[in-house]
Amino acid sequence: MIERKKITEQEERAILVGLVTDGQTERQVKEYLEELKFLALTAGAHTVKHFIQKLPHPDTRTFIGKGKLEEIKNYVTGRNISILIFDDDLSASQIANIEKEIGIKTIDRSDLILDIFARRAQTAQAKTQVELAQYQHLLPRLKGMWTHLERQKGGIGLRGPGETEIETDRRIVNTKISLLRKRLEDIDKQATTQRKTRGELIRVALVGYTNVGKSTLMRILSKTEVFAENKLFATLDTTTRKVVYGNTPFLLSDTVGFIRKLPHQLVESFKSTLDEVRESDILLHVVDIAHPQHEEQIEIVNRTLQEIRAAEKPTLLIFNKMDEYEKQTFDEWLSEEVKKDLLDQMYAQWKHRTHDQAIFISALNGNHIDQLREKLIEKVRDQYKVRYPYKTVYF
Repeated sequence: MIERKKITEQEERAILVGLVTDGQTERQVKEYLEELKFLALTAGAHTVKHFIQKLPHPDTRTFIGKGKLEEIKNYVTGRNISILIFDDDLSASQIANIEKEIGIKTIDRSDLILDIFARRAQTAQAKTQVELAQYQHLLPRLKGMWTHLERQKGGIGLRGPGETEIETDRRIVNTKISLLRKRLEDIDKQATTQRKTRGELIRVALVGYTNVGKSTLMRILSKTEVFAENKLFATLDTTTRKVVYGNTPFLLSDTVGFIRKLPHQLVESFKSTLDEVRESDILLHVVDIAHPQHEEQIEIVNRTLQEIRAAEKPTLLIFNKMDEYEKQTFDEWLSEEVKKDLLDQMYAQWKHRTHDQAIFISALNGNHIDQLREKLIEKVRDQYKVRYPYKTVYF
């Protein structure tokens, strides 16, 4: 991995900053900062305070206004605060100006997500994908970020005639990006070969916003041990298992979670991992219904699926964490009859919106998992009929 500003292994104390601009409400930005707080926690930072400012548009020099910058500086003074995290992307000059004013390390949302991905990457493919995304993120920000990159060779013979230091740095980064892309191409060829050797089985992919319970559901449906953790991006590498229900076999894959403002570089570099989604026959779109922004998260996932050309696939919407939803929504004094009526109304609404392609479960306590299996078997068999229309028996 390249050397870059990141959160250290030892827990840091962080301040979060959000900006309310046209088209956003303060409530939305507060909710976004809650997600940023969870991202920071995943990276090992403890959030002490957040600051929000309303502006028609970001300040070109420091992103936030001079007064808010001074307010943050006064708060930081005398306190053990080591990092400032913005919920939006900053330019290199904005970061430099903010650090000069406040005197502590400053990163933006993309920096934070890239740092988490770098920590989570385990396989050669994931590490290469993350490193490529890091270099792509840094390339347009070279000017003003640093005066030179660490070089493996000495200065003599490295720099071209009349070439400035920033041009040399840009050339080094472009060369590194080319090498990483070539390495990924080789890894992708191996992965494509592996997918081809899986035979003619129907392929099912779990997709969804990060931390909605995909890996927990994968473990339940495949009856195998799959890593699951209550942190964002617990899964970076695709995990695929063969599953047989009754006499119906299929392949089930868990994939990397999506997120709001996912850096474009990550989407581009992880396209090979997302091939598992593109080449699947059925998508299981898992939703955390207990999350207050679950409808926005559904839209974010749908937009990402459109971006990778996978939005038209047969999809089952799985609303997970119903146990949490009921705790949050219903008061203790509410009668069971009223609860049932309210839930039935919600079920009917979503089934109408999805053409009866929605199911409500709790992966944690196993509620309605049998119904999910039945629905999944039905969809898998339908796909076998589409693929092999002249067969009279479909497993």
